[in-house]
Amino acid sequence: MKYLISGGGTGGHIFPALAIANKIKKENPDAEILFIGASDKMEMHRVPEAGYPIEGLTIYGISRDFSWNGIKKNVKLPFVLMKAMKKAKKIIKAFQPDIAIGVGGFASGPALKSADQLGIPTLLQEQNSYPGVTNKMLAAKAKRICVAYDGLEKYFPAEKIVKTGNPIRAEILNIKDKDPKAYQYFNFVPEKKTVLVVGGSLGARTLNETMAANLDVFRKANIQLLWQTGEQFFRNIDSKLLAEQDEYIRIVPFIKNMNDAYSIADVIISRAGALAIAELSIVGRPTILVPFPYAAEDHQTYNAKALSTQDAAILIAKPRQS
Repeated sequence: MKYLISGGGTGGHIFPALAIANKIKKENPDAEILFIGASDKMEMHRVPEAGYPIEGLTIYGISRDFSWNGIKKNVKLPFVLMKAMKKAKKIIKAFQPDIAIGVGGFASGPALKSADQLGIPTLLQEQNSYPGVTNKMLAAKAKRICVAYDGLEKYFPAEKIVKTGNPIRAEILNIKDKDPKAYQYFNFVPEKKTVLVVGGSLGARTLNETMAANLDVFRKANIQLLWQTGEQFFRNIDSKLLAEQDEYIRIVPFIKNMNDAYSIADVIISRAGALAIAELSIVGRPTILVPFPYAAEDHQTYNAKALSTQDAAILIAKPRQS
């Protein structure tokens, strides 16, 4: 069997895609898997790091920036889409997959639409309580649509929906609590409590600005802090802020080995994306969720309420914050 998997842009799309790929390889070691992503997005790095080949498409979504640059991007978009479709068809014809799986994100649109036009069955995996634009667009032609939340028949054909939950990394099921090797990796000590702050793979402005202004709070409380800023925020970070790091304050753009971070965390502060909710539900640490309020239909708040209403997390909702 040959499997084409497409999507990305954020960890919320990429990591479920990798979880699907890993499960396929575990069940069928001879399976061939090829990813298609957006050529300027993080999947072009994360997928090869996981050991899978990936092809990139030049593709982006509709710009909501009404400046001249935003208008120009939108005018060019139909031509960009046609070029991406042409390249996607070329890749698919060469690879000849038996099935195409879309996980959302810019690249999955032209990839799965091309696959359907070439007679290849397609499957969608929707992580959120409110589906993304790409998956809604592709739903009519998909053979099956795998979801994690109830009520998605409002957006997808009910007869195609299969409630599977969200794919997660298999390793997360075997996290060792307070693993000494995890403390060594981050150069922390088990005698102190540890707070993990993670705003998703791209970061979160509200969390980052709050953390930047309150590092002394953690020092005075004698608490260790592991803070993932996201790569964009880290690139623009003030050198004075980086200089505030010490043996108990770690500021990093991205944490590759989240299992170790989860292992040593006593409290986790996180956005409420679907992947975060799925993993945190299994990790079982005391958690504070700060949803991104501008997510489509405010779906991160609904994701967070799935835990907070069960007393499984504290929800901090601040409308009009980003």
